[in-house]
Amino acid sequence: MKRKIVIAAVTTAVLVGGGAATAVAFADDDSHDREPRSSATSGDTARVAVGDAITAAVKAVPGTVTEAELDDEDGGLVWEIDVYGSDKVWHDVTVDAGNGKVLGKHVSDDDDDRDRHAPRSAPVSLDAAVDAALKANPGTVTSIDLDDSDGRSGGALHWEVDVQGKDGRQHELSVDASTGKVTADRSDDGDDDHGDDD
Repeated sequence: MKRKIVIAAVTTAVLVGGGAATAVAFADDDSHDREPRSSATSGDTARVAVGDAITAAVKAVPGTVTEAELDDEDGGLVWEIDVYGSDKVWHDVTVDAGNGKVLGKHVSDDDDDRDRHAPRSAPVSLDAAVDAALKANPGTVTSIDLDDSDGRSGGALHWEVDVQGKDGRQHELSVDASTGKVTADRSDDGDDDHGDDD
């Protein structure tokens, strides 16, 4: 009975409101901001490495990548990538972690953790930072972020890299964006395998 009432209300709205235009508005409201679903479920491991996901993102939105994170989005495994576009605007690009296809891209509206200006250039590229982190802790990169907030206030610009190690633990690494030196290896249980120079 309830279903019949809803259908009747939609039908009445289409008839009274001017036909197709109203029907399109209903469909648009229902599907706004939805991206295609990832081919990899949250229980899977990413079949697409961070480097391949970044290549796909930059092909879709040319620019500089400053952050990539493996994320569970509505039960699907995706790479969420921040790109400072050649249009001088920040973009969020979502890449399927199962097949490397770009699922969505849009101008970023997230002002929380990121300044709205161009990122500082880093002598050590994102790819080089990934390589250095994986050399220090073999495994799979699950997140990388160029931290320039400290750099703007006089600290060292660095890449923050999370690695799911072959030892089964999560490692948080800092890669100096000038020298490529890997420091601050902290595993998720608080043990420090390589020692801290602090």
